[in-house]
Amino acid sequence: MRFFPILFLFCFVFGFSQNYSKDEKAVLLEAKKLDSLMSNNDTQIIDLFCSDVSFGHSNGWIQNLEDFKKDFSSKKVSYKEITQLEISELKQFKNTVSIRRTIKVAGLYKNQSFEMKLALLEIWIKKKSNWKLWSRQSVEIKP
Repeated sequence: MRFFPILFLFCFVFGFSQNYSKDEKAVLLEAKKLDSLMSNNDTQIIDLFCSDVSFGHSNGWIQNLEDFKKDFSSKKVSYKEITQLEISELKQFKNTVSIRRTIKVAGLYKNQSFEMKLALLEIWIKKKSNWKLWSRQSVEIKP
């Protein structure tokens, strides 16, 4: 069972177009890891964030790292599935990469099921040799 995620990541890394730089591929891997940890409600997700990370949610809710930790550990929101549908833009400037992507999210909010499609803008910053999420803004895409 543990072999499957490793195989999946291997296929994900080598499935990229050759247009991406080494850094861009590394950030895309981190974004995929973020989705996986979030869909498994895994607290290791905190390791992917800068200490001054900012989340802007589709409902207008803004969170910093402490807010995120509190809400994530309380299970206020729990995720069942996060699937990346598309990467529409990926840009790098020095040690900063921005990604615009679309994801499908399903889960529970205060024990009420939800499913939605979101457009994300994520800003990742390289700190030492690791890429960390610095900012994430989501907007719901209505059907």
